[in-house]
Amino acid sequence: MNIVFFGLVAVAFSVTAWRQIFWLPTVDKAVSPMQQLGVGMIDSAGSSVTLALGLVGVMALFLGLMKVAEAGGLLTIIAKLVRPLMVRAFPDVPAHHPAMGAMIMNISANALGLGNAATPFGIRAMQELDKLNPHKGTATDAMVLFLAINTSSVTLLPTGVIALRAATGSTDPAGILPTTLFATILSTTVAFIAVKFYRRFSEPPPATEDVSDQENDGLEDDISASGYPWWVSALALLSIAAFVPITVIYGKTIAPWIIPGLMIGLLTFGLVRGVPVYESFVEGARDGFQVAIRIIPYLVAILVAVGMLRASGALDLFVSWVGPVTSAFGLPGEALPMALLRPLSGSGAYGILASIIQDPSVGPDSYIGYLVSTLQGSTETTFYVLAVYFGAVQIKRARHALAAALTADFAGIIGAILACSLLYSAL
Repeated sequence: MNIVFFGLVAVAFSVTAWRQIFWLPTVDKAVSPMQQLGVGMIDSAGSSVTLALGLVGVMALFLGLMKVAEAGGLLTIIAKLVRPLMVRAFPDVPAHHPAMGAMIMNISANALGLGNAATPFGIRAMQELDKLNPHKGTATDAMVLFLAINTSSVTLLPTGVIALRAATGSTDPAGILPTTLFATILSTTVAFIAVKFYRRFSEPPPATEDVSDQENDGLEDDISASGYPWWVSALALLSIAAFVPITVIYGKTIAPWIIPGLMIGLLTFGLVRGVPVYESFVEGARDGFQVAIRIIPYLVAILVAVGMLRASGALDLFVSWVGPVTSAFGLPGEALPMALLRPLSGSGAYGILASIIQDPSVGPDSYIGYLVSTLQGSTETTFYVLAVYFGAVQIKRARHALAAALTADFAGIIGAILACSLLYSAL
């Protein structure tokens, strides 16, 4: 992210300096390019803080609801639903090994949009998988598949993106639920296929020791050791898949019900499960407040850099060159920075998203607004996940992990374009 941040600023400054050298004051353009750049920086810094403050309440609301769901055991229910599939997807991992439990909890947390909870489970999963690794420093097939799933995992509730859309004045902040679900189902499916395909070009060294009989002493496996019968899991997965065509057909009718229905549904779930819903909601809302405050520095950094690009004219120049080509495939030039930055930096992409949907000429409820929101909610920061998860166990040879993850990212972009084109191309 250091290189990305500096690169954005350096490009903006270089383009502005070039324009400044050849600038001649006129009646219509009395402000020099370098002055415009400075004004754009100050305006972007101010608007980023304003955006973050507007995000506080909405973020507190959604994280409060998710805390109620978490306290009621929704995470454990989802973990039990996906366990039969996970056991078949990872044949090299013993069914009751702690690694299996940690992976299930990580994927379940990602599905609910609980990124902060998912990362510790993911690191723990990698550490447990490394105990099964006969060649330390080289990623196993299970590690590669787990990372690919992480970068493309099915997202049922992209709470952060919904909160941002609501904070920027969207009349349909939850309208990205069907598009996000479609894109993540596609990217996750492609992730499985890509891992199997690329594996033939990156065979692991032959095993020299048997490490399959590790002692099962993991807390996560206690949480999710006994899954539901396979038919229950299959029915749940089919129901999720069926939700996509239903929302495509009846999306505009369903959308107004989603947020109110989500609140009453999660509170009812918590109440039935014996959760003190008010206290849990307040605790989660407090966390949401802290999250919204913590992201202010990241928003300031990336929004100022993007604001410099806009003020310098570099972004318009890039869009004018590449945009006509990608627009023919449903990816307008204005959304290109989002698609390019998303695999590199989560906070950077979040800032790009904020800058795009804040733009009065775009807005959150335009086709571009829905597209960039879906891109943010349906893909993961590939290089960050790879660095953190593999770095936790000192993996130096990633094999085909990056290729599979980037292939899944590309599939997610295609899925987002297809879904948004079907639902929102007329906007």
